[in-house]
Amino acid sequence: MNKHAKLDLPARQEKDGSAIPEARAPRMINLALQGGGAHGAFTWGVLDRLLDEPNLSFEGIVATSAGAMNAAVLAYGLADGGRSGAQRALANFWRRISHSAAFSPLQPSLLDRITGSRSLEYSPAFVIFDMVTRLLSPYQFNPLNYNPLRQVLEQSIDLDAIRMSRCPVKLNICATNVRSGKVKVFSNDDISIDAVMASACLPFLFQAVEIDGEAYWDGGYMGNPAIFPLIYGCDTPDVLVVHINPLERTELPRTAAEILNRINEISFNSSLLREMRAIAFVTQLIESEAGHSLDLKRIFVHGISDDETMKNLSVSSKLNAEWGALVDLRDRGRQCAEEWLTTNYDDIGKRSSVDIRERYL
Repeated sequence: MNKHAKLDLPARQEKDGSAIPEARAPRMINLALQGGGAHGAFTWGVLDRLLDEPNLSFEGIVATSAGAMNAAVLAYGLADGGRSGAQRALANFWRRISHSAAFSPLQPSLLDRITGSRSLEYSPAFVIFDMVTRLLSPYQFNPLNYNPLRQVLEQSIDLDAIRMSRCPVKLNICATNVRSGKVKVFSNDDISIDAVMASACLPFLFQAVEIDGEAYWDGGYMGNPAIFPLIYGCDTPDVLVVHINPLERTELPRTAAEILNRINEISFNSSLLREMRAIAFVTQLIESEAGHSLDLKRIFVHGISDDETMKNLSVSSKLNAEWGALVDLRDRGRQCAEEWLTTNYDDIGKRSSVDIRERYL
């Protein structure tokens, strides 16, 4: 059987039977996709809705972790079958994720299902897993370095289709070099299964991924995602950030799990915040009288997020890949993308739809 054979999934249809809206004016954007485990299904929904826009095209994509997987599958789907091909590829990928997770011992308990939290907080297997990963390294508890995501990726993308000669988008995937502590960006011609796996390699769960003699961990530590590849490598000034990790939380974390989760959110968002400060500074300089004579590139920043939903999801829910949970997040992503398109589509190419200083500074 061809490892890239598509699952027999029906084409997506509008649930409410509503008419397709009149096509909007042509626009082009860049995408910046965050990571977040199973929460990446939210990004799937965002992308699925954006692909419905016949006149909205993508020049570049930069992504990390689960965002990198979405990005690689999106790029493959666009190269292989255009917009509908990308939608099918993303649906097939997340269906395979769910199929693979069904064989994992990490399943929600009856109490988890009753509470409807989508978490694994009361799952005995998760409690044991959490304790083991705190006491032992992945080199100890997983000496064979088994990771089911590798097989899912191999079944979901054709690397040849992502090469620049065929791929319609500039793909950039971020990983963290373990030894140097610097961000590594893998572009179209550098993309490999190892590169995508490196971008999603959480060091407490998986052994570092080695590529050309260098070891890599999750890209979120140095760029979740990094924006600079889009600034320097793309002509389009618009960057749409699809957020997974909440920037702010009003309640103080008190349990060990809540504290660890908030530490991860802060550290994974820190590099993005630094780049946004730089963009805000350059924008202010361009708008000033002194900046009129400078050859500086203006960047327009946009964002799609659902912080209220994400705040209510525990860190363990990032490991819950049940189909129902993934579909719920997909539908939230589609709804948030619909709201953003309705409100901000005309801003593309003209202005930022996000107040950078209020949102990021």
